[in-house]
Amino acid sequence: MATSINSVLGWKYSSFFSQSNAFNMVSPPFKPKPPLSKFSPTCSAASSSSDPLLVKAARGDPVGRPPAWMMRQAGRYMAVYRKLAEKYPSFRERSETTDLIVEISLQPWKAFRPDGVIIFSDILTPLPAFGVDFDIEDIRGPVIHSPIRSEEGLKTLHPIDLDKLRFVGESLKILRREVGGHAAVLGFVGAPWTIATYIVEGGTTRTYTTIKSMCHTAPHVLKTLLSHLTQAIADYVIFQVESGAHCIQIFDSWGGQLPPDMWERWSKPYIKEIVHLVKKKCPEVPIVLYINGNGGLLERMKDTGVDVIGLDWTVDMADGRRRLGSGIGVQGNVDPAYLFSPLAALTEEIQRVVRCAGPRRHILNLGHGVLVGTPEEAVAHFFEVARSLQFDALFQNNAAKDPNLVA
Repeated sequence: MATSINSVLGWKYSSFFSQSNAFNMVSPPFKPKPPLSKFSPTCSAASSSSDPLLVKAARGDPVGRPPAWMMRQAGRYMAVYRKLAEKYPSFRERSETTDLIVEISLQPWKAFRPDGVIIFSDILTPLPAFGVDFDIEDIRGPVIHSPIRSEEGLKTLHPIDLDKLRFVGESLKILRREVGGHAAVLGFVGAPWTIATYIVEGGTTRTYTTIKSMCHTAPHVLKTLLSHLTQAIADYVIFQVESGAHCIQIFDSWGGQLPPDMWERWSKPYIKEIVHLVKKKCPEVPIVLYINGNGGLLERMKDTGVDVIGLDWTVDMADGRRRLGSGIGVQGNVDPAYLFSPLAALTEEIQRVVRCAGPRRHILNLGHGVLVGTPEEAVAHFFEVARSLQFDALFQNNAAKDPNLVA
């Protein structure tokens, strides 16, 4: 079977991740040769006292308060974004045009001063750069007109062409300059399994039946696709770091749709390989892993080698910290619905989450993205509370289990 796939793809594969028994059970005995590219990764970031607060917290350095940012930080809840979207109605234009990317990314920075400024982009943005075209329709969302479900479909794949993603690199460079050292610039990617769900299903799905069935009916095709995505995404992460990203978040948005043993086979090894490849080039760059619906996967996520694990709001922060231990960072996990509550209730919940996470290795965030319709004053309050917190006051006398909270 390996020979036939090799002839279909037109390049030679060799096993990677050979030292991991778990990966050997699921990975094909082949992968693409490294692409010849003008991009030459030379990450040189090193830990520094001048690093932004979020980077320090992600690395485990002592900090005085928890840094804070929000997933879906820029978007439709902001009036200024909606006004811009009326002028530029195409999401792809907004997310693939440097000037617009920078303007949108900076909208929440100018309004709320979060500790992390995440680039306005999409996990599907790099797909055309390695051979998968897509559209975004108003009602259906992402649409891939030629899903990959067979060896024939694999012919469209090629090594990632980073020249086609210059708008991402340029935007990150500008954001790094605009934000200065006052906040961390965040890049992000989708995990191979999550990206593969779109490519195989042809777009968004609620059942994942096609790709889950493919695990059993055409595992060699799916493994080849996942292996290709792994290399492409790793290259893309390094490209983002070289362009200015202080920190990278991996979204395995649909990893939580897999039973834990299936996630071990079909998602974890590929994430682990991305982390390995990135850390080889950029050892000081913190990597965050977020999975929606990750309550059954926390311990497994820890084994990927990431620096920080994002918790959704269905996991109690105290339970999450207890299960993960103090040697790894946690991110989250205020329920986004709290931003619709009275501000006093939001304050109490922020304090509770911070208290449960502890004074080290915590990045304050929501347990999922900002919801459409969220009051902007609640977002402003979230960040005001975050800036007002001080670990010395919250954890007096090392009483982490019952701290003396300040009003």
